[in-house]
Formats: sequence, C-alpha cells, structure tokens
Amino acid sequence: LSTMKLSLPPALLSILFRGSGTNSVNAFTLNKASSSLLPSLAARTRAASALSSFSSVAIDKRLRGGHTSLNMAAERPFQTWTFDKHCETMAWTPAPEVTLSAVSAADGGALEDADLVIVGVFAPAKDEKEDGDDEEEKEIDPIVLTGKALALDEALRGALTELAAENSKAFQNGGGAGSMTPVMRIASSGSKAKRYVLLGLGAEDKEKDVDSATIMKAAGAVASACHDQKKVASCNVLLPSKIEGGSALKDFSTAFHSSLYADNRFRTGKKVEIKAEYVKTVQLFMEGSADGAASAIATGAQLANGVSLTKDIVNAPHNVLNSESLADTAKRIAAESGGSITCEILGKEECEERGMGAYLGVARGSETDPQFIHLTYKPKDGDIKKKVGIVGKGLLFDTGGYNIKTGMMELMKFDCGGAAAVFGAARAVGDIQPPGVEAHFVVAACENMINAKAMVPSDILTASNGKTIEVLNTDAEGRLTLADALVFADKECGCESIIELSTLTGACMVSLGKKICGVWTDDDDLAKDLEEISKTTGDKSWRMPMAKEYAELLKSKVADMSNLGGPYGGAITAALFLTEFVDKKKPYAHIDIAGPVWDDKSGATGFGAKLVTEWVRKSGE
Repeated sequence: LSTMKLSLPPALLSILFRGSGTNSVNAFTLNKASSSLLPSLAARTRAASALSSFSSVAIDKRLRGGHTSLNMAAERPFQTWTFDKHCETMAWTPAPEVTLSAVSAADGGALEDADLVIVGVFAPAKDEKEDGDDEEEKEIDPIVLTGKALALDEALRGALTELAAENSKAFQNGGGAGSMTPVMRIASSGSKAKRYVLLGLGAEDKEKDVDSATIMKAAGAVASACHDQKKVASCNVLLPSKIEGGSALKDFSTAFHSSLYADNRFRTGKKVEIKAEYVKTVQLFMEGSADGAASAIATGAQLANGVSLTKDIVNAPHNVLNSESLADTAKRIAAESGGSITCEILGKEECEERGMGAYLGVARGSETDPQFIHLTYKPKDGDIKKKVGIVGKGLLFDTGGYNIKTGMMELMKFDCGGAAAVFGAARAVGDIQPPGVEAHFVVAACENMINAKAMVPSDILTASNGKTIEVLNTDAEGRLTLADALVFADKECGCESIIELSTLTGACMVSLGKKICGVWTDDDDLAKDLEEISKTTGDKSWRMPMAKEYAELLKSKVADMSNLGGPYGGAITAALFLTEFVDKKKPYAHIDIAGPVWDDKSGATGFGAKLVTEWVRKSGE
C-alpha cells in the first residue's frame, strides 16, 4: 500500500475519533520531513467509517464557521455555473432602503430634529478681479448665512459660523460643490449629541440657475456623509432657495440613490458593505419651492434603479453573465414594467432566417446560444409621436477571438457596457413611462471566444442587409454584431431615429480619456439634442468628426468591405463602418462609451443609462 499523507487540524481529528476508544495521536505517526500525519491502515479504516457517518457539512461548519469546502454541493453565496451547465440568471442589486423626502423649510418642522443635520451654503459670487489671486495668500472672509441657516446658527450660538471659520482654507465658505466641513457634535441636556456639517454648493451665480452637476455633487456628498457617520438613523438637509423645483429634486434623488449603490452579490461575511445601513430617513428642507417633490424624488429613484442595473450588468463576471442570463434579465425588465414593455428573444434559427450572418459569425464561438434581444416600450395611452431605436453592444466577454488580446483581458466583461446602458435605460423607461414615444431596445448578445467553430481572420460574413464583410481581425467583432442589430432596428422595427452605444474602440479612449464618450453623427439636430442631454444628465460627451475620406481604409480585396481600418483613426473608421447598416436618410448616432463605462477604483460607472433615458423621454415631446 502506498503511504497516504493527511494534514488535518486537531479539531477534525477529535471529531473523527471521538468515542472510538483510540488515542488519535497514537493512531498516527508523524512524518518529520513534511509535518504531515501518516495513519496506520487501522486508523484509516476508522477515519473512513467516521467520515461516512458524520455530516460533511456539519464538520465543515464546526471547523470554518459555516463556510463549505469539503461539500461543494452545499449552498453557494451566488448562483453560477456547474461543470456541465452555464448560469441562466443574474441577480440584481436591491434598491437602497433609505427613505428620501422633501418639505418646505417654512413649515416642515424643526430642522435640527435629526441625528445628522447638513446645511447647504453657497460661497459668495467670485469677483472677476480676484480670479488671478493666489488662493493660498487670499484671506477668507467670514461666511454669510441667511434664512433658515442663519436662524439655526443663532440657535447654536454661532457654532456654524465658527465651523466655517475653523475650516476656511479647505472649505472656502462652500466654494467647492460637494465639499464638506468636518462634523461638529453638539450635546444638549436630556438628549444624545447631534451632528452638524456644512455642505458646499459652489460659488453663487445670482443670474443663473444651479446646474445639474452641482446638485448631483451635493447629493453624492450627502450620501457619503450618511454612510460615513455611523449610528445615524435620520438626516435633515437644508437647501437654499436657489435649489428648487422638480428637475433639481429629480437630479438630487438620482445622484443620492446612485451613490448608495454597493455590489454585494459576490461578497460574503464581513466583506459585505451596506451603504448608509443605519440611516432610515433623509429629509430635504427646501427654502425654495417643494411643489411636486414626491413625484420628482420617485422619478429620480427610478432612474437610479436603471443606473444600478447598468452597473450590475457591467460588474457581473462571465461565469454569471452570458447571453442567456442577459436574456433572462431582459425578460425580468419586461415583467416588472407593468405591461409597458414587451420582450422578444430571437434564437439562432430566427437569426438565420433573417440572414444575420455578421452577428452569428461572432456568436459561433460562444458557449451559449445566441440571444437576439428586443424590448419594446409603448405608452399605455397608445398616443405615439415618434418611434426610436436604441442599440447596445452586447459582448458578454471579449477574448479577442483568434486575434487574442494580450492585455486588459480581465476587464473584458465590460464589453457589454452598451447593452448595460440600454437595458438600464429600458428599466427606467418602463418605470417612468414617458408619453408620446415608442422605444425599441435592441441587443445582439453573445461572447467573442475561441473554439472549433469560431470565426478566423479572412472569413467573409454576410450581414442581414446583404453586404459582405471580410474579417481582417477577430477582435473587431463588436461592429459585426451591431451591424445586424442596426439593420433590425432600421428595417424590421421601422425606427425613425436611432442611437447606438458600444464600448467599441480603444482609439476613442486615447482621444477622449476615461470620462467622456465620443459621438459620431451626420445629423446636426441629433448631435445638438445629445449634447444638451449630456450636460443635464452628467454623462459627458463630445462630438467627433465623421471623416468620409477615411472610408477608403475599410476597402476589401475580396468583399464589400473589411471590418478593420488602418492603424490610425480607428474610432472614425469604426463609426463609418456602422453607417453602412442604417438608412442614410435617418438620423443615427454612434456613441463610443469605451472610456467612461469603467472606473479602475470603483468598477462599473453606470454610464449611458441616464443619457438614453432622457433621450427617449425628450423624443416623445
């Protein structure tokens, strides 16, 4: 018999031999070289008998406090594949449980009646003559509080003024939007200490409304304070009169709820982090109008739910998210829309019938069958002014195919960022239900993998509009899947205007960095609409040139076109390629979100969901 080596902890030894009448130490001999235990044949027999009669889960729980290692079939922290079966569902992150509301500061009760009180303040308007002054040298004037903030400061005997003065250099009287002072605790007899903090809202501009970016920064700071201040159950926030109305409250609500996102789907035990877990209520005290507050806050929360789903899809690993689990996500969006959204899934047979050779050429390398996903939103009153299409790139993982990637492959789960933005927007649209617009959300879902059926360089694929494409590089696969998706939105859905979002090129990242997406369109009106929406939603964009002369770079020796341009201008040639699959008379925009879809520190950003949702809403006006 060969020698069997066991390295077992004493706790397991005592379980195996408890009641056997045998001293467990004497039943084993120590191998000095390896420090492992060499059991005799009799000891091994007793061990096997003990193991067969004792629950492996019970053993594991006693040794590891509930974690399973000996029994791999026990309950897992999240659903994933088995050896022979891929994952069919993806969990969604639940919405934050904090209740956000708004009241008029004039009749909303006592501002200080909360564990945490946040007072929003504007810095004085900047004097143009002071723009060149050295900030380090310039003396900071005492803060000037007004309205409810002044009344609170007087009740606290000037404590807020002192707080601003003590932190004048860093806080600059609120000159930085979203900046905060340290927390000040004030105790009163008969009650626990309350916490006060000043929130910067930037320099006041008496001629302009407060922009969305400032409001969203302030809301994010409030969410951070609620998380950082432990054991706080309630928070009141005072906002000056310049911040008022439904649009401001919607922006605040969206940013506040989005800032509380924490993806715990794949964490266990102490690694789980719940943002602001102690906070139950956050109430905004509005010195301006609070009319329509409940509706605006609810809309903002619905939009934040869409952003959350976008993050979930991008964050999900490939062993959880594939074409079939993404299709299941689409079905759930439709099911939760209250009947405003319908879901259609085309399988490989339906795709073949439509001649989707470009998409299927990529999908042949996938483990799961292709899932061509089509969600349709229609307003319940049936009044439709415009029909629009939103197409998203749905590569659940991109190895590069046979032109395999040599770097950043661990990030290639975010290659579905376009599909994530589209489905996040679909969720929000289904909840908000904007009038006057019919919206078609289209994603050709698959992976770009390597197997015996996967496409190889020099293959020629035929798209559903009949155009042939020579595959010069299998890592330029996204545009192939988008080609058939665009034809579907254009011809089969009959969309009057189409936008498409994709993590398409590294060239766009080189041009615009990781905060701004690129927009390519020949339609000036569509470009203007997207530019305005980008500013209001915070999803930053920049219009890029559609240089027609670069189309020469897509010529093929053997097909109608190739899927790859030259070594330069790759983002432009990618956009030009896609225009071949949409009616030239229709407004169409290609939006490359490769940069802003992912943050190296925090992961998925949720980029694009707000932009798409607002575009759909405005299309119905």
